[in-house]
Amino acid sequence: MRKIVFVLLSFCLVLNTFGRQREITVLQWNIWQEGTMVEGGFDAIVDEVARLKPDFVTFSEVRNYNNTRFCDRITDALKDRYNETYYSFKSDDTGLLSRYPIKDSTTVFPLNNDHGSIYRLVSSIEGQEFAVYTSHLDYLTDAYYNVRGYHGSTWQEIPIPTSVAEVLTFNDASLRDDAIRSFIKVAKKDVAEGMIVFLGGDFNEPSHLDWIRETKDLYDHHGLIIPWTVTLELDNAGFVDAYRAVYPDVIKYPGFTFPSDNELKDVNKLTWAPKADERDRIDYIFYSPHPLLKIKEAKLFGPTKSIVRSQRVEETSSDKFITPLGVWPTDHKGLLVKFSLKIK
Repeated sequence: MRKIVFVLLSFCLVLNTFGRQREITVLQWNIWQEGTMVEGGFDAIVDEVARLKPDFVTFSEVRNYNNTRFCDRITDALKDRYNETYYSFKSDDTGLLSRYPIKDSTTVFPLNNDHGSIYRLVSSIEGQEFAVYTSHLDYLTDAYYNVRGYHGSTWQEIPIPTSVAEVLTFNDASLRDDAIRSFIKVAKKDVAEGMIVFLGGDFNEPSHLDWIRETKDLYDHHGLIIPWTVTLELDNAGFVDAYRAVYPDVIKYPGFTFPSDNELKDVNKLTWAPKADERDRIDYIFYSPHPLLKIKEAKLFGPTKSIVRSQRVEETSSDKFITPLGVWPTDHKGLLVKFSLKIK
C-alpha cells in the first residue's frame, strides 16, 4: 500500500513539475481591402477563421467601408454561421480578433494618410495575460522594390541601386521604423509586467534574416546583403521572428508571403514589379520569449503558387502550407503559428 501511495505522490509531483500544456494559435492575414477585391472574399474570410479556429487573429487592410465596422461584421458572422465566439473592437487599417474577452485595447500607432497603424489588446488565458498587437506598416518608400528595379513609391522602372546605404536611406524615409519603435516602447512594458507579447502584421519590408550571403544572388536581390530596419530593430529588442525560429534554413524555407497567386484575379492585378522576381517574406508573427511559452510549428496559409515575372509559379521549397478551402480572398499568403503554453 505504501508503495502505491508513494507512486501516486511521485506522479502528482511530476505533473506539478511539468504542468499542464495547452496550444495557442496566432493567425496573421492581410485580407486585401477586407476581401472586397475578390468575389465572395468576405465569406471566405469567415469560413477560414471558423475552420482554423485561431486564438488570436491579426488582420491587415481593414477599411470599415460604408461606415461599417469590419471586425464587428466578422465576429457577428462567425457567431451566426458557426456559433464561434470572438471578441474585437473598432480599429482602422488593422484588426484584432480574440477567442477570449478583451480586458484592454489601445491605439499604439494611429493611422495617418495610409502610412500604417498598430493596435493592441490585452486578454488572459488560464490566468496568463497576453498583449497581442496587429500591425500594417507604411507601404510607401518600399525599398525592396528599388532593388528589383522599381521605385518603391511610384512602382515605375528605375536603375537598380548598387549600395546598401542607398537602399536603406530610401527605406528609412518611410514611417515603418517609427511605427515599430512605438510598438517596442509599449511592448517592453508589457514584457516587464510578465505578459506574453505577440505581434502580427504585414510589415511591407523584408527581413534581415532573409537577405543574407546565401540569398544575395537569388530572387533578384542583385548581390545585396541588406540589414532591413524593422526586423533588425525587433531582433535587437529581444523579439523573436516565429517563422525563422522554426525554419532557420532560408534556402529550404524562404517563406514567401507576397505576391501570392490568386486564381480569381488576372496576374497584372497581383504584381507590382512585373519584370522581376519580387517574392519576399513581408508578413510576420513575432513573440516575446517567456518561460511558459514554447513555439511548436509555423505554416504558410494560402495557395502554393506565387507570382514571378508575371507568371504563376508553383513553389518548390520545403515550406509547409495550409491550402484554402475554396475562394482565396487576397494577394498575400497568411501565417499560422502554434505555441505551447504551460499552465501555471
